[in-house]
Parts: sequence; C-alpha cells; structure tokens
Amino acid sequence: MGLNAPAHAAGYGTPTLSLSASYLSGAVGATGDPVVTVTVGQSGADASALTVVASASTRPSVAGTGDVAVTGTGATRQVAVAAHGRGYTDLTLKLTGLGGKSVTKTLHYAASAAVQYASDTRYFTGSSDASAAVDVGGGYIVVADDESNTLRLYDRSASGAPARTWDFSSQLGVGKEIDIEGAARVGDTIYWTGSLGNNKDGEYKADRNTVFTTTVTGSGASTQLALGRSYKKLRDDLVAWDRANGDRYGFAAGTAAGQAPKQIDGFNVEGLEFAPGSATTAYVGFRAPLVPPADGGKALIVPVTNFDKVVDSGVKAVFGAPIELDLGGLSIRDIRKNSADQYLIVAGSWAADDNSDPYALYSWDGVAAHAPVKLRDLPTSDPGGWEAVVDVPDLSVPGARAQLITDDGSADLYGDGTDAKDLTHPEWKKSRATWFTVTG
Repeated sequence: MGLNAPAHAAGYGTPTLSLSASYLSGAVGATGDPVVTVTVGQSGADASALTVVASASTRPSVAGTGDVAVTGTGATRQVAVAAHGRGYTDLTLKLTGLGGKSVTKTLHYAASAAVQYASDTRYFTGSSDASAAVDVGGGYIVVADDESNTLRLYDRSASGAPARTWDFSSQLGVGKEIDIEGAARVGDTIYWTGSLGNNKDGEYKADRNTVFTTTVTGSGASTQLALGRSYKKLRDDLVAWDRANGDRYGFAAGTAAGQAPKQIDGFNVEGLEFAPGSATTAYVGFRAPLVPPADGGKALIVPVTNFDKVVDSGVKAVFGAPIELDLGGLSIRDIRKNSADQYLIVAGSWAADDNSDPYALYSWDGVAAHAPVKLRDLPTSDPGGWEAVVDVPDLSVPGARAQLITDDGSADLYGDGTDAKDLTHPEWKKSRATWFTVTG
C-alpha cells in the first residue's frame, strides 16, 4: 500500500449523528433561544475528534450557516441558531468523522419576528395558547393551554420545551377541551377553571363547564401534580344566581344557544383568584360581559364564598356581592395576588380577535369599594394577547417586576399566514413570557 493511502480508514465505522429534535423555533434578536442537542459517534474513533458544522441553509435570509453555533466536545454538542430574518429554513448539519467519512441531518428551523423587550423575553414551546400560569417555586411554573387540557411545567427563566406535562382528561371524564382560562393556588392546591362559556360558534360544550384541582408536591424541576376533585356545574349556578337577581348581568342570554362567548354581552370567564385573606372565597373574573354591555363598561368579578367546598364536596356555589371594576373599558384577562393581598389585573378587550386591541396592567387591593390603579399599558405591536400573570411582586417597592405570558394561538408567528395553533410541529408552537417593570 502506498505511503499516502488511508490505511487507517477501514478501521473506522460510519459516523452517527442524532438530534434531540428535528424542529426548532427561535426569534430575531432573542436572548436564550432554545437549542438542539446533537449526539455524535463513530466506532473506532474518539468522539472529541469528530467535527459538526452547519453546511447549508435553504433560506440564508432567515439564518445562514454563519448564524449556527455548535458548542461542546465529545459525544454531545449543542446547536444554537441566531436568526436575522422571519420565516423558515432547513439547516443541514454535517458530521465529519475520521477516515474521510461523513453524515448529515436536517434541522427544520422557524424564526419569529423581533419583539419589544427582547432581553426580558423567553419563549415557552410545545404550545402556543398559554392561558393561565401558577408559580410552583424553584424558578418553575405550570402553564395551562386553552386549546388542550395539558398542563406544562416550564423553567420560567429559559426558552424551550416543558420539563414535564400532565393531562388529566381521562380522569376528569372529559373528551374535549376544558378551555382552561384561570388558576389560583392555595397552599399545595391549585384550582383550575374552564371558561364556562359556549364555544366560538355559540354551541354548549359541557367539558368547558369544568373546575378542578391539582395537588402540588415538590417544587422546581421536581414538581409533580396529582388530580384532586372537580365540579361541573359552576356555570349553571352562576346563571341561576343571576336569574334570581333579576337577570342583572344577562348570564342566561349570554349562555343561550347560538351566543358566542366573546361578545360584549357574552359569558366568558378568564380570571380566578382568592379574596384578601381568604382560602375559601374565590373571585371569578369575567372577560365578558362588560357591565353595562357598552363601550366604557366595567369589568365584572363574582365572588364564590364557598369555592373550596364547591370543588371538594360538590355543593352548590354560594355567591357574594358582585364587584364592578373600572378598567378603562377593558375586561379581566387574568388576576393574581401575592401573600400581602396585592393584586395585579391584566385588562384586555372582550372581543374574540383582539391581538391589536389595548392591554393594560392594573394594581388593586381586592376590596370591592376600592378602585384599581392603572400601572402601565402593555405592548400590542407584537403577536399574541396578554393572558397570564405568573406571580405578583411586592408592589410597594419601586422597580418591582412581574412576568406576563401571551396566548399566541391566533398569531402569524412566521409570516406565512398560519395561526400558531394550527402549526403542524409542536416545537414551532410557542407563547411569549416577558418581564415588565410594574412600579416606579
């Protein structure tokens, strides 16, 4: 054999290259975008001698080979993409082994547009329809989705896929979406509520009239949820209560066949939190109706004074005096309090297609006779609608920050006219979580 012949080549096997995910989403100008883990190997070779690079891109205007960074050594590497344009591209990742042998894999990449507050923004992937969130400690949160019944555990400081998921549909006896819209935590119990309204076509769907609890054990990445109890007649109780009080809020009409929920005189619940100092009285916050149902109307909260027993024992709901809040003509999209009974309210439109309508953040002390105070407007130029407050900081401290999450289900994230909820690949679905300064 000649001196220049690769006598050693036959001693190496075919290189192997695998990706932790074949689909990846990022955003232009994002901080801490999700990454893909690459596992490499070649029999007869030290993995640290193998080279991984991006060798081609179908749309360099979105992300080219120079926008792909491969880090790490040995058998495991990390691939990150820094997009500079909105849209899709297929990136070819090439592993070059010893003996002149190589192998390629395709990473299907999608980039959404740059957003305001990019350095304070993270993206929770796997779902685009975030609708409620609860802090479970250790830097993690559980996020609900109004298009499925899956609860997802995320690291609130990082972009990426959920660390864990739970779907209690079969145990709850539901076959369709509950349309989870509100959540509140008391001790180790999280209460979750469906919207209680009709679907968008005005049809009654029984599964949406579901309130249930989960019990939390552990915290952070070790969080576990177990299903507790459920109640499926809160909508009926609310309608009966309103009828007994002269149809003051039009709940019977708002739940009638053919009545869409997201109308100014509709019926749609999106907020849930407990009253000041109480573990039994829950505030049920309405996206619709406004009261009265006209421009400039007030947002509605109906207290349920025995909420714990309603869910735990199945007794009929008992209601307190309703609360009407002036949120500048907006309604409740979420309500959350801290241990000092300081509340934050996300206010938004009652309308169904309201991504560009105003959103604002209000503080409140939970006392019916006291008016909420507007803290700030929320950006509406970016995709999605603000749907969830993760937790409430000490609002007496200047410069306090709170994390809010969007429902991006109806947003065209990648510029191809496809709503995020309709994307084929869950890795491309995502909701946006942004930290805002809310005081001072």
